[in-house]
Amino acid sequence: MRNSSVRIHAFKAVLPIIALGAAMSGCADKRGGPIAYDVGNFRPPDAPTVVALEQGYKIAPLDTVTVKVFKMADLTGDYEVDLAGNISMPLIGEVKAIDMTTAQLDDVLTKQLGDKYLERPDVSVGMKASTRRSVTIDGAVKSAGSFPVNGPMTLMQALALAGGASEDANIHRVAIFRTIDGRRQAAAFDLADIRQGKSPDPAIYAGDIVVIDGSRIKELQKRIMNNLSILSVFRPF
Repeated sequence: MRNSSVRIHAFKAVLPIIALGAAMSGCADKRGGPIAYDVGNFRPPDAPTVVALEQGYKIAPLDTVTVKVFKMADLTGDYEVDLAGNISMPLIGEVKAIDMTTAQLDDVLTKQLGDKYLERPDVSVGMKASTRRSVTIDGAVKSAGSFPVNGPMTLMQALALAGGASEDANIHRVAIFRTIDGRRQAAAFDLADIRQGKSPDPAIYAGDIVVIDGSRIKELQKRIMNNLSILSVFRPF
């Protein structure tokens, strides 16, 4: 009798935790967030300008830059620009790289290394890979990365390149970040509605960044929203 009483008390103790977990899971798997859905004027992105990298190319998220620091093998290497626009280097940590030319980033790294760590550092920065002709897919997908855009592409096709949504994905909340009129803008889409034919499958263009909501990417989304100062989020009409 005593054992039964203990089990009942133990079950009552975990009930609030079970209820909280159910409530959180129910709230997560639905539409929401600050980015508007069904945006009517989410136009194609600005036409790419063909320009040689040495003639003012601006570093973009997910580009890869090569940094060489003379006689410093630990600092020399390839660095990928994250979605917030930064590279992370030994000694100096995160450094903003987005919208800089390689020459400008060279100056920034030279100054930061010279101010605290090295005497007259000899730094050179070059581009190793550009994502301007690719779509970047991140968040709750099975295989995140950058994928080439060689022709017309839709959101469903783009997500298929990344292996589809992962088990913890919230398919009701998919954000597309795009440069329109010189500004980084965004719109949200409901993948469940697209699959059921309730909403059109939007076009994806080179340079787009697609992020699927999920339990593992809350901090990623927060960093994108907070760090991309050029970001303009669509509002409902």
